[in-house]
Amino acid sequence: MQKITILKDAIQKPEVSDNTTIITFDKLKSWIKQGKIVKHLFGYQEAEILTYHLAIIPKPFQTAVLLKLLSRNTCHFRDEQGFLCAITIRFLSQLFWQLIKDYRRKPKLIQKVHCEVEDLIKQSTGKPQSSHRIDVLATPVYLRTDLWFGVRSGGSVGHIAGVLNNVDEFADKPVFLTTDTIPTVRTGIETHVILPDNSYWNFKELPSFQFNEVFGQNARKLLNNKKLSFIYQRYSINNYSGVKLSTYYRVPFVLEYNGSEIWINRNWGKPLKYEFLSERIEILNLRAADVVVVVSQPMKDELVARGIGADKILVNPNGVDPNKYFPNADGSKILKQYNLNRKTTVGFIGTFGRWHGAEVLAEAFGRLLHEFPEYTDQVQLFMIGGGETMPQVKKNLQKYNITDACVFTGLVPQEEGPGYLAVCDILVSPHVPNPDGTPFFGSPTKLFEYMAMGKGIVASDLDQIGEVLKHGQTAWMVKPGDPESLMYGLKSMIDDNELRQRLGNAARQEVIAKYTWKEHTRKIIEKLKERCGH
Repeated sequence: MQKITILKDAIQKPEVSDNTTIITFDKLKSWIKQGKIVKHLFGYQEAEILTYHLAIIPKPFQTAVLLKLLSRNTCHFRDEQGFLCAITIRFLSQLFWQLIKDYRRKPKLIQKVHCEVEDLIKQSTGKPQSSHRIDVLATPVYLRTDLWFGVRSGGSVGHIAGVLNNVDEFADKPVFLTTDTIPTVRTGIETHVILPDNSYWNFKELPSFQFNEVFGQNARKLLNNKKLSFIYQRYSINNYSGVKLSTYYRVPFVLEYNGSEIWINRNWGKPLKYEFLSERIEILNLRAADVVVVVSQPMKDELVARGIGADKILVNPNGVDPNKYFPNADGSKILKQYNLNRKTTVGFIGTFGRWHGAEVLAEAFGRLLHEFPEYTDQVQLFMIGGGETMPQVKKNLQKYNITDACVFTGLVPQEEGPGYLAVCDILVSPHVPNPDGTPFFGSPTKLFEYMAMGKGIVASDLDQIGEVLKHGQTAWMVKPGDPESLMYGLKSMIDDNELRQRLGNAARQEVIAKYTWKEHTRKIIEKLKERCGH
């Protein structure tokens, strides 16, 4: 091969050619972990990283050295804005000096953030309920501060667009300050992208601490000529920009809290290096917020146990836009693209997170075809999306030698989701319990999208999922994490088309009545008025 292209947070995919190997950054890391990188050293004439933006490449020095070792000739970083940076000895020297400089400044950064956070916590302690009043005629501001780039599908995308697209039904038009553009956000919403600087990217977690200053300075420049109504922030790890902006402008602060980042890293990743400071930032946000929006009762219970006042917590499940997700959505293009005609199609959509249970669905489907081989020519599994548990999904299918009975799409853009779901006869939400035995705190966006499609649903009877759906009324409920229970749930729905239609119609009526994004947003504004007056 003459060239290798490594994709890191890239939205645009390069054209495939016989002379180019295209892999993801995660694939490159797996080569390193498994020792396979050795056979690729100096194996290419050209090597490149294709990324979202040149300034935000993780571990730039190490990555540049690795690219240099892959290439016998030229190598470079390239981003989607068209900028290209050749990796020369001079450039490597600059990256190395930046690494040394950031290493020396690291203690000062941590100390600065720690002092600022503790000062803000003191200010927020004992803050009266109505210290900030809301002016619904002024401009709401939505903050998306995640340092994740190139995200084009999934629950976070649906939630962000769902709230933004409906705020002006109950308040003035919002301003959206974000680190990345978000698909399906309505055209016409004033949007400003604020990127981090190039500091500390050789170190984990540190860019998120540094970003508070960068984001705050840019936000104030963009907002200073506006009269603000309130600040709404989708909480991201180590960020307290919403607290600072609401204090600066003396307006209410709404925090959207989707679970403890401390817990998530402990249970679904690795414990944070600066866990104590990250936890203090989390507490700061929760204490300073006038309203905390959570998607489930277990999440509220967790916060109350941590000393957060129950009266300011709004339990507000996720939702759907029923005008985008509906029973007669056009799936003809997808049917043709994946040749899905003539079989009952069992569908799943998601980012294959550890809590999604996609591997349990693969196991259940494998058992179904193994124990009832007559279904082999009648049923197919349609796996829409991709992510962390995909290797286990494929392994479970290979175990039963039924890979040919499953179609994988890879990640699809959020706006194309309805077309993919439209070709399915049965939709599955196989979520699994939390690994530490705590209540499942999620509110799966896919659940409400499934309901709006009017399809037969098979779902785990797990906390909120079991509260939203009712067995035999709007879905077929199964034991969470149990492949056999899921298998028989699938069988029941496959065998009874009339049952699928009845449950699907009832689910559609239920979601329109209770779980639209418009209703979700209305509840937020009403809670804010209740807490802060107007």
